[in-house]
Amino acid sequence: MAWVYLSIAIAAEIIATTALKSSESFTRLWPSLITALGYGIAFYFLSLSLRSIPIGIAYAVWSGVGIVAISIIAWIVFKQQLDLPALLGIGLIVAGVLVINIASKSAHL
Repeated sequence: MAWVYLSIAIAAEIIATTALKSSESFTRLWPSLITALGYGIAFYFLSLSLRSIPIGIAYAVWSGVGIVAISIIAWIVFKQQLDLPALLGIGLIVAGVLVINIASKSAHL
């Protein structure tokens, strides 16, 4: 169940961060409320996942998946350009999350 909680935390953080861009420095009501609610949900479910998943592993997966997802959303929705170094860096993040989840015994305590 801890990995489900972590997945919910990641999804909420992605939604909150996307809304943060749309909040225009908290000058727009609905995106600002979505941001605050999303981060609240994200931290709550992250805390639940930490009952079983070591904090270093949970945070590495959360931040890695979040960075990749937000980069893709920024590219598609906000037309942010991703150059070759950015894409290589994102690829390394994905590789790191995969190594943690596939090969690390720390992720499966």
